[in-house]
Amino acid sequence: MQALEKDDILRGLMKIDAKAKEAGVIAEIAIYGGALLAIAFDIRRATRDVDAVVRGSPDFLRKAAAEVAAEEDWTEDWLNDGVKGFTAANEDMRLMQDFDPSESGGLRIYTPTPQYLFAMKCMAMRPEGIDGSRDISDIETLADIAEIKDAEAALALVESFYPAFRIPAKVQFGVMEIMERVAKRRGSP
Repeated sequence: MQALEKDDILRGLMKIDAKAKEAGVIAEIAIYGGALLAIAFDIRRATRDVDAVVRGSPDFLRKAAAEVAAEEDWTEDWLNDGVKGFTAANEDMRLMQDFDPSESGGLRIYTPTPQYLFAMKCMAMRPEGIDGSRDISDIETLADIAEIKDAEAALALVESFYPAFRIPAKVQFGVMEIMERVAKRRGSP
């Protein structure tokens, strides 16, 4: 499957929205990762899939996503929940305004704040290029969007979503290294 660009992702989600309205179902998902960076922040040009966690109407969403995959000639896992292992207990989410269903049906999409997405990306941190990962460059960009000043503030932010005992040493050292690069790029000491 080729990469999904912003317009592809939005078209797929709009098709699910239309199917939900037609069926009279309110379907709810939370979107994360590269797809979110593409549609909400215009950071990414493309991604392999849409990382999402189903929050309501899972059977309907599975069926609708499979129908969209067939219509668009995408793989069936274009919309998948592989990200759910990285979500925090105290998520900081917002309702995406472009998808606000009526009481009679539609797709409701929740998105993490830049701060929460930064923390998630830190916890998921893979070396750049592994399995197409851009986690490190995403973390650097999100540090700017979320206005994170330094490594201390970055680690405190990650700890505000994840208990310190769950944060691996590789994440702590990775965040410190990334924030050093961000500080140099910004011209900070």
